[in-house]
Amino acid sequence: MSNAHNPIRLFETVVDECPYIEGNKSASILVDPDHQVDNALFTMLSRSGFRRSGDMLYSPKCPDCNACVSVRIPVARFVPSRGQKRVWRKNTDLTVTIEDVTFQQEHFDLYLKYQQHRHPDSSMCDGDPDKYIGFIDSYFSRSKFLCFRLNEELVGISVLDQFDGGLSAVYTFFDPELNQRSIGTYAILYMIKLCRLRDIPFVYLGYWIEDSEKMNYKRKFKPLQGHIDRQWKDLSL
Repeated sequence: MSNAHNPIRLFETVVDECPYIEGNKSASILVDPDHQVDNALFTMLSRSGFRRSGDMLYSPKCPDCNACVSVRIPVARFVPSRGQKRVWRKNTDLTVTIEDVTFQQEHFDLYLKYQQHRHPDSSMCDGDPDKYIGFIDSYFSRSKFLCFRLNEELVGISVLDQFDGGLSAVYTFFDPELNQRSIGTYAILYMIKLCRLRDIPFVYLGYWIEDSEKMNYKRKFKPLQGHIDRQWKDLSL
Protein backbone atom coordinates (compact mmCIF):
# COMPACT_ATOMS: atom_id res chain seq x y z
CA MET A 1 0.00 0.00 0.00
CA SER A 2 1.28 3.49 -0.76
CA ASN A 3 0.31 7.05 -1.50
CA ALA A 4 1.75 9.06 -4.36
CA HIS A 5 4.91 10.12 -2.55
CA ASN A 6 5.46 7.96 0.50
CA PRO A 7 5.09 4.15 0.31
CA ILE A 8 3.65 2.49 3.40
CA ARG A 9 5.24 -0.63 4.81
CA LEU A 10 2.83 -3.26 6.08
CA PHE A 11 3.69 -6.08 8.49
CA GLU A 12 1.90 -9.33 9.26
CA THR A 13 1.49 -10.44 12.87
CA VAL A 14 2.12 -13.97 14.05
CA VAL A 15 -0.84 -16.35 13.96
CA ASP A 16 -2.58 -16.67 17.31
CA GLU A 17 -5.80 -18.02 18.82
CA CYS A 18 -8.90 -16.10 17.75
CA PRO A 19 -10.49 -14.25 20.70
CA TYR A 20 -13.94 -14.37 19.10
CA ILE A 21 -14.42 -17.77 17.43
CA GLU A 22 -13.27 -20.80 19.39
CA GLY A 23 -10.86 -23.01 17.49
CA ASN A 24 -10.04 -20.41 14.84
CA LYS A 25 -6.70 -18.71 14.26
CA SER A 26 -6.23 -14.98 13.85
CA ALA A 27 -3.64 -12.65 12.34
CA SER A 28 -3.54 -9.04 11.21
CA ILE A 29 -1.81 -6.62 8.87
CA LEU A 30 -0.21 -3.67 10.65
CA VAL A 31 0.77 -0.30 9.25
CA ASP A 32 4.41 0.50 10.03
CA PRO A 33 4.16 2.33 13.39
CA ASP A 34 7.03 4.63 12.33
CA HIS A 35 5.09 5.86 9.31
CA GLN A 36 3.76 9.40 9.61
CA VAL A 37 -0.02 9.10 9.33
CA ASP A 38 -1.75 12.37 8.49
CA ASN A 39 -5.49 12.99 8.26
CA ALA A 40 -5.68 12.14 4.56
CA LEU A 41 -3.95 8.78 5.02
CA PHE A 42 -5.96 7.97 8.16
CA THR A 43 -9.14 8.69 6.19
CA MET A 44 -8.04 6.43 3.34
CA LEU A 45 -7.12 3.58 5.69
CA SER A 46 -10.39 3.86 7.63
CA ARG A 47 -12.43 3.81 4.44
CA SER A 48 -10.45 0.72 3.42
CA GLY A 49 -11.45 -1.21 6.52
CA PHE A 50 -8.48 -0.51 8.81
CA ARG A 51 -8.95 0.08 12.53
CA ARG A 52 -6.99 1.91 15.24
CA SER A 53 -6.02 0.64 18.69
CA GLY A 54 -3.64 2.96 20.54
CA ASP A 55 -0.95 3.87 18.01
CA MET A 56 -1.56 0.72 15.95
CA LEU A 57 -3.48 0.68 12.66
CA TYR A 58 -4.49 -2.81 11.61
CA SER A 59 -6.74 -4.95 9.46
CA PRO A 60 -7.53 -8.67 9.98
CA LYS A 61 -5.77 -11.15 7.73
CA CYS A 62 -6.60 -14.52 9.25
CA PRO A 63 -5.25 -17.68 7.58
CA ASP A 64 -8.53 -19.57 7.18
CA CYS A 65 -11.30 -17.09 7.96
CA ASN A 66 -12.76 -13.79 6.78
CA ALA A 67 -15.52 -13.46 9.39
CA CYS A 68 -14.36 -9.99 10.58
CA VAL A 69 -16.24 -7.33 8.61
CA SER A 70 -15.58 -3.61 9.04
CA VAL A 71 -18.98 -1.94 9.53
CA ARG A 72 -20.39 1.57 9.51
CA ILE A 73 -23.75 3.31 9.91
CA PRO A 74 -24.93 5.57 7.04
CA VAL A 75 -26.18 8.38 9.25
CA ALA A 76 -28.71 9.94 6.86
CA ARG A 77 -30.57 6.64 6.48
CA PHE A 78 -30.44 5.47 10.09
CA VAL A 79 -33.79 4.90 11.77
CA PRO A 80 -33.73 4.04 15.50
CA SER A 81 -35.65 1.01 16.68
CA ARG A 82 -38.17 1.23 19.50
CA GLY A 83 -35.59 -0.23 21.86
CA GLN A 84 -33.02 2.39 20.84
CA LYS A 85 -35.58 5.15 21.36
CA ARG A 86 -36.16 3.82 24.89
CA VAL A 87 -32.40 3.87 25.55
CA TRP A 88 -32.23 7.49 24.37
CA ARG A 89 -35.09 8.57 26.65
CA LYS A 90 -33.60 6.69 29.60
CA ASN A 91 -30.35 8.65 29.35
CA THR A 92 -31.60 12.18 28.72
CA ASP A 93 -30.48 13.07 32.26
CA LEU A 94 -26.82 12.49 31.37
CA THR A 95 -24.51 15.43 30.69
CA VAL A 96 -22.31 14.86 27.64
CA THR A 97 -19.03 16.65 26.95
CA ILE A 98 -16.28 16.30 24.34
CA GLU A 99 -12.83 16.39 25.96
CA ASP A 100 -9.19 16.00 24.98
CA VAL A 101 -7.60 12.56 25.32
CA THR A 102 -5.48 12.99 28.44
CA PHE A 103 -4.80 10.89 31.51
CA GLN A 104 -7.12 11.70 34.40
CA GLN A 105 -7.49 9.57 37.50
CA GLU A 106 -11.29 9.46 37.34
CA HIS A 107 -11.07 8.20 33.75
CA PHE A 108 -8.63 5.46 34.73
CA ASP A 109 -10.68 4.43 37.77
CA LEU A 110 -13.76 4.01 35.60
CA TYR A 111 -11.79 2.09 32.96
CA LEU A 112 -10.38 -0.31 35.56
CA LYS A 113 -13.79 -0.83 37.19
CA TYR A 114 -15.25 -1.67 33.78
CA GLN A 115 -12.46 -4.13 32.93
CA GLN A 116 -12.62 -5.85 36.33
CA HIS A 117 -16.33 -6.44 35.88
CA ARG A 118 -16.53 -7.19 32.14
CA HIS A 119 -13.11 -8.65 31.26
CA PRO A 120 -11.40 -9.81 34.48
CA ASP A 121 -9.18 -12.33 32.65
CA SER A 122 -8.16 -9.96 29.86
CA SER A 123 -4.72 -8.38 29.54
CA MET A 124 -6.57 -5.04 29.52
CA CYS A 125 -7.58 -5.62 33.15
CA ASP A 126 -4.36 -4.20 34.55
CA GLY A 127 -3.86 -1.65 37.29
CA ASP A 128 -0.77 -0.21 35.59
CA PRO A 129 -1.67 3.32 34.39
CA ASP A 130 1.06 3.17 31.73
CA LYS A 131 -0.70 0.29 29.98
CA TYR A 132 -3.95 2.25 30.03
CA ILE A 133 -2.19 5.28 28.58
CA GLY A 134 -0.69 3.10 25.85
CA PHE A 135 -4.16 1.89 24.96
CA ILE A 136 -5.97 5.25 24.83
CA ASP A 137 -3.12 7.41 23.57
CA SER A 138 -2.81 8.18 19.89
CA TYR A 139 -0.51 10.02 17.54
CA PHE A 140 -3.69 11.01 15.73
CA SER A 141 -4.42 14.52 16.98
CA ARG A 142 -8.16 14.48 16.27
CA SER A 143 -8.96 11.80 18.85
CA LYS A 144 -11.38 12.88 21.59
CA PHE A 145 -13.16 11.57 24.67
CA LEU A 146 -16.96 11.62 24.64
CA CYS A 147 -17.71 11.77 28.38
CA PHE A 148 -21.03 10.95 30.05
CA ARG A 149 -21.83 12.19 33.56
CA LEU A 150 -24.74 11.62 35.92
CA ASN A 151 -25.09 14.30 38.59
CA GLU A 152 -21.50 15.37 37.81
CA GLU A 153 -20.16 11.83 38.34
CA LEU A 154 -18.36 10.23 35.38
CA VAL A 155 -20.29 7.13 34.25
CA GLY A 156 -19.04 6.50 30.70
CA ILE A 157 -16.42 7.36 28.08
CA SER A 158 -16.19 6.73 24.36
CA VAL A 159 -12.85 7.18 22.63
CA LEU A 160 -13.54 8.77 19.22
CA ASP A 161 -11.55 9.42 16.07
CA GLN A 162 -12.79 11.96 13.54
CA PHE A 163 -11.60 12.00 9.93
CA ASP A 164 -12.94 13.26 6.62
CA GLY A 165 -16.42 11.79 6.21
CA GLY A 166 -16.43 9.70 9.36
CA LEU A 167 -16.56 9.41 13.11
CA SER A 168 -15.01 6.21 14.47
CA ALA A 169 -16.00 4.63 17.79
CA VAL A 170 -12.65 3.26 19.00
CA TYR A 171 -13.66 1.97 22.44
CA THR A 172 -16.38 2.60 25.04
CA PHE A 173 -16.28 1.83 28.75
CA PHE A 174 -18.81 2.68 31.45
CA ASP A 175 -19.89 2.04 35.02
CA PRO A 176 -21.05 -1.62 35.08
CA GLU A 177 -23.42 -0.80 37.96
CA LEU A 178 -25.48 1.21 35.45
CA ASN A 179 -25.75 -1.64 32.97
CA GLN A 180 -29.53 -1.19 32.71
CA ARG A 181 -28.98 2.19 31.06
CA SER A 182 -27.27 0.61 28.00
CA ILE A 183 -24.70 3.42 27.93
CA GLY A 184 -22.80 1.68 25.11
CA THR A 185 -25.86 1.89 22.87
CA TYR A 186 -26.54 5.44 23.99
CA ALA A 187 -22.97 6.42 23.09
CA ILE A 188 -23.46 5.24 19.50
CA LEU A 189 -26.80 7.04 19.26
CA TYR A 190 -25.09 10.21 20.51
CA MET A 191 -22.35 9.80 17.88
CA ILE A 192 -25.07 9.61 15.22
CA LYS A 193 -26.52 12.85 16.60
CA LEU A 194 -23.08 14.51 16.43
CA CYS A 195 -22.62 13.36 12.84
CA ARG A 196 -25.94 14.84 11.81
CA LEU A 197 -25.06 18.15 13.45
CA ARG A 198 -21.68 18.24 11.70
CA ASP A 199 -22.75 16.80 8.33
CA ILE A 200 -20.56 13.71 8.81
CA PRO A 201 -22.03 10.85 6.74
CA PHE A 202 -20.83 7.74 8.62
CA VAL A 203 -20.27 6.33 12.10
CA TYR A 204 -17.66 3.55 11.96
CA LEU A 205 -18.15 0.75 14.51
CA GLY A 206 -15.04 -1.34 13.89
CA TYR A 207 -15.33 -5.04 13.14
CA TRP A 208 -18.40 -7.23 13.30
CA ILE A 209 -18.55 -11.04 13.32
CA GLU A 210 -21.91 -12.57 12.53
CA ASP A 211 -21.49 -15.51 14.92
CA SER A 212 -20.05 -13.49 17.82
CA GLU A 213 -22.49 -12.75 20.63
CA LYS A 214 -20.17 -9.98 21.86
CA MET A 215 -20.69 -8.08 18.61
CA ASN A 216 -24.41 -8.71 18.24
CA TYR A 217 -25.29 -5.16 19.34
CA LYS A 218 -23.85 -3.73 16.12
CA ARG A 219 -26.40 -5.49 13.92
CA LYS A 220 -29.18 -3.60 15.74
CA PHE A 221 -28.15 -0.35 14.05
CA LYS A 222 -29.89 -0.34 10.69
CA PRO A 223 -29.07 0.08 7.94
CA LEU A 224 -25.54 -1.22 8.49
CA GLN A 225 -22.86 -1.32 5.80
CA GLY A 226 -19.96 -3.76 5.61
CA HIS A 227 -16.64 -3.46 3.77
CA ILE A 228 -16.71 -6.59 1.58
CA ASP A 229 -14.58 -7.25 -1.50
CA ARG A 230 -13.16 -3.72 -1.20
CA GLN A 231 -16.62 -2.17 -1.38
CA TRP A 232 -19.08 -0.84 1.17
CA LYS A 233 -22.35 -2.77 0.86
CA ASP A 234 -25.60 -2.82 2.81
CA LEU A 235 -25.77 -5.92 5.02
CA SER A 236 -28.89 -8.06 5.17
CA LEU A 237 -29.36 -8.51 8.94
